[in-house]
Amino acid sequence: MEAKKGINRKRRTPHNGESQTKKKRRKLDEVDGKSKSSSSFLDKMRARLSGGHFRMINEKLYTCTGSEALSYFEEDPSLFNVYSSFIVWSCGETYIVLGQYHTGYQEQMSHWPQQPVNIIIKWLKDHSPSLIVADFGCGDARLARNVKNKVFSFDLISNDPSVTVCDMSNTQLESSSIDVAVFCLSLMGTNFSSYLQEAHRVLKPCGWLLIAEVKSRFDPNTGGADPNKFSKAICKLGFTLESKDFSNKMFVLLYFKKKEKQNSKVNEIDWPELKPCLYKRR
Repeated sequence: MEAKKGINRKRRTPHNGESQTKKKRRKLDEVDGKSKSSSSFLDKMRARLSGGHFRMINEKLYTCTGSEALSYFEEDPSLFNVYSSFIVWSCGETYIVLGQYHTGYQEQMSHWPQQPVNIIIKWLKDHSPSLIVADFGCGDARLARNVKNKVFSFDLISNDPSVTVCDMSNTQLESSSIDVAVFCLSLMGTNFSSYLQEAHRVLKPCGWLLIAEVKSRFDPNTGGADPNKFSKAICKLGFTLESKDFSNKMFVLLYFKKKEKQNSKVNEIDWPELKPCLYKRR
């Protein structure tokens, strides 16, 4: 009888009908679920914070000159890599969330159905790889990484050794040494005309000037510049408008060619004001 009772005790299951193995597995699943939930929450907070800091710095860059922006980053380089640190409490633990400018930029661009830099990359691939390119305001230098062309990449500040840090109105390139000058969402300073003058200086005769800009900046109905006046100002600088594309709902594309003869009255050009591109909070 005692032996049988012992056997019966071994076969008993907990009162709730759940075996010890299943109970341990359930607890592990609960921990894993909390971990995934915590990770998801943290990812969302990272995106929100990086996007928020991107908007703050973005507004600064649109409302100052290029030299002021360069000084802004030189005084505090951490503004570019890590704008701020935040303490986020989740599941009883402390997380440090770091916002990066390019992370914020990519987060904003992820909402666009099409990226203008990809269109420019395709344009270059459809032309000769021997064309020498200057990418003004290159960001993460995606253009240079995706084409066979020799590309000079310029930006206000960068950790990428392939990027030349400078004020884009003074690139130090030789005059008439470039075949294609690119401005992809980078006409940000209040002195944007000086960037275009620098592009004209470094371009060879008949060289290409490619501009991609946020469409709202060229909508007079919402305070943007008249696209025709903008194009005429560039033509007076010494270019001809070869083609334009307003089909995309997010950005416009303008393709210019440098004239053989330079305009001697550059200082008399009436440049339209380009309104700051201020991203809405999501």
